[in-house]
Amino acid sequence: MKKKITVLPGDGIGPEVMKGALQVLEGVAARFGHEFQTTEKRFGGTAIDQDGKPLPDDTLETCKNSDAVLLGAVGGPKWDSQTVRPEQGLLALRKELNVFANLRPVTVFPGLENLSPLKSNRVKGADFVFVRELTGGIYFSEPKTRDEKHAVDTLSYTREEITRIIEKAYELARVRRKKVTSVDKANVLETSKLWREIVEETAKKYSDVETEHLLVDYAAMRMISSPSSFDVVVTENMFGDILSDEASVIPGSLGMMPSASISQKGPGLYEPIHGSAPDIAGSGKANPIGMILSTAMMLRHSFKLEKEAAAVELAVFETLQAGYRTQDIYDGTGNLVSTKEMVNQIHFRMIEDSTSATLLEVYV
Repeated sequence: MKKKITVLPGDGIGPEVMKGALQVLEGVAARFGHEFQTTEKRFGGTAIDQDGKPLPDDTLETCKNSDAVLLGAVGGPKWDSQTVRPEQGLLALRKELNVFANLRPVTVFPGLENLSPLKSNRVKGADFVFVRELTGGIYFSEPKTRDEKHAVDTLSYTREEITRIIEKAYELARVRRKKVTSVDKANVLETSKLWREIVEETAKKYSDVETEHLLVDYAAMRMISSPSSFDVVVTENMFGDILSDEASVIPGSLGMMPSASISQKGPGLYEPIHGSAPDIAGSGKANPIGMILSTAMMLRHSFKLEKEAAAVELAVFETLQAGYRTQDIYDGTGNLVSTKEMVNQIHFRMIEDSTSATLLEVYV
C-alpha cells in the first residue's frame, strides 16, 4: 500500500514526539511491506514566526491533497500575548478538512493500573472512547462579540451536524461492546434537547446497541468513580473537550493519550492530546506514546490497516509491561528512559520481537 502523509511537527515537544512516531511508522512499512510518503510542513507557532500565520496556504493545500495528516503539538507562552495564536491554526485546519468527529480512546492497559492516580481497582478494565463533535457548537457559532461591559458566545447546532456525529458513535459501538452513552445538558439547553431527540431517533436504527443519556455534570462524576462502565461516549464540542481532558488522567498521563479527527470524505487528522510542553522541549523527557498511538489510529481509521495498527499498540503495551517509563509516568520503579529510548524500545518490539508476531494474531 502507498499513502501520502502530511507531517506537522508544530511547536515545543511536537518535533521530538513526531520524530519518534515516524521511526515507528518506518518499522510498520518495513514489516508489512507498505510505502508511506511523508511531507513535512510548517504549522502553529513556528509558522507564525516564518509566515505570519499559523496555517500557511501551502501547508493547507498539502494537507488537503494527502491521505492523512499527523500533527505533533502547537502553542506556547511565546505566542500567548499575540493577536494571531497557534491554536487558531488548529481550529482552521479542522474546519478546512471538515473533520467533524474527534475520537479519543481512554484505555488502561491490563497490569498497568498502577500508572493511574486513581485506585487500581477503580480503573481496572477501563476501555472507552469519546466521540466528540468537532466543527460546530460554541467554538464556531456566530455571533461572537465583546466590549468592555459585555461578551457573547453563541451555541448553535443543526440537525445535520448532530445526526452525523451520533451515527458515527453508533457505528463505532457496533464493533466494540455495543453501548452508547450520550452526554448533554438537556435540562437547560435547547441544543441539548435537540441532541437528545436525535439520539432517540437514531437509537431505533441500532436496536442491537444499548443507549443511555447522562447530563454532563453527572457524566463527569461517573467518569472518575466508575470509568469501566463506559464504552462509547458521544457529546458536543465543548463538553467533549472538557470531559476528554478530565478522562486523560485515568491511564496516568496526557502523554499517553492519542486522538483521531475524522471527516466524511478526505484526510483524517491525528494528534496526541497533550500540549506543546515548551518547558521540557529538547530535554528528552517528553512521552512519545500519545503520538505513536495516534499514528496507530491513522493506520486503522484512514488506511484500514487493522493488523498494522494492532502491532503498534501491542509494541507499546509490551514496552510498558517491560517496565520502561518516561518521566511523566515514572513512579520510582522500572526503567526511567528518555524520549528517544522509549521510541527505540517500541520500535524494537515492532520489528524484532517474535513475541509481538505471535501475540498479534490473538490481539487482533
